[in-house]
Amino acid sequence: MKTNDQKITPFLWFNTQAEEAVEFYISIFKSGEIQRVSRYGKEGYEHHRMPEGSAMAVDFELEGQRFSALNGGPAFPFNPSVSFYITCETEKEADQLWKSLSENGSILMPYEKYDWSEKYGWLQDRFGLSWQVSLGKIKDVGQKITPSLLFVGERFGQAKQAVERYTQIFKHSKVDGILMNEPTKLQSKTSVMHAQFALNGYKFMAMDSDLAHDFTFNEAVSFMVHCEDQSEIDYYWSELGKGGDPKAQQCGWLKDEFGISWQIIPNVLGQLMTHKDTEKVKRVTRAMLQMKKINIKGLEEA
Repeated sequence: MKTNDQKITPFLWFNTQAEEAVEFYISIFKSGEIQRVSRYGKEGYEHHRMPEGSAMAVDFELEGQRFSALNGGPAFPFNPSVSFYITCETEKEADQLWKSLSENGSILMPYEKYDWSEKYGWLQDRFGLSWQVSLGKIKDVGQKITPSLLFVGERFGQAKQAVERYTQIFKHSKVDGILMNEPTKLQSKTSVMHAQFALNGYKFMAMDSDLAHDFTFNEAVSFMVHCEDQSEIDYYWSELGKGGDPKAQQCGWLKDEFGISWQIIPNVLGQLMTHKDTEKVKRVTRAMLQMKKINIKGLEEA
């Protein structure tokens, strides 16, 4: 998939370390670059509490895939409910990435041989972001870095329903495969051992876990849906918002029925927010802060 065709972008919420984290990730992957850095102004300080001139958002690429990072404050720390599965085709690459990502981080599953891979491990890096490093073939997945959703606690048993729902909403979607666990005496629900699916050509993974975990989905990792026009915004806002939390709707953000956060964003927003006329940027910012669902006409009029 070409970066320009990437309909969905993972969006990472940092406290104050977005630039540092992005520079670190770019340094350890074979290819990566910062595309754009936007910075906080005086406007909206009562909401974001960030110093004027400090980095607000960093758009970047890793291995030809698009990501965004935000300095949003301490409200939403990372946890393993959303991790990023890295497929490495050589043991040397897997070893190097594991060594770099695990330094000053924490190990969730040791880096060793498992039934599904000769080399595999799960960790949280020095910034708290979760990664799974695995030796395998990229052709078996379809992309180098794949978001993986872990359904735990009250969300346990919802992975299959989520996969089916998302592939109904997004065009050009398909389920590559779902490996199920049947109910047992200790586990009453049918659950997903592993699922792989594509939304508009962008790959995801999903799993259920009935182990005791002290985390669940939050806004630390959200998924930005890039929309061409208002009709697309209206469609995704309506479909992804069904059964979700209306209290979590603001500035294009919503939380769906499974607790996963999405941002429904028009492509024109990037141009408006990086305009050379800072007064225009301030007016757009003020207008957006008053919105739940983004209204393109309202932003352009501002």
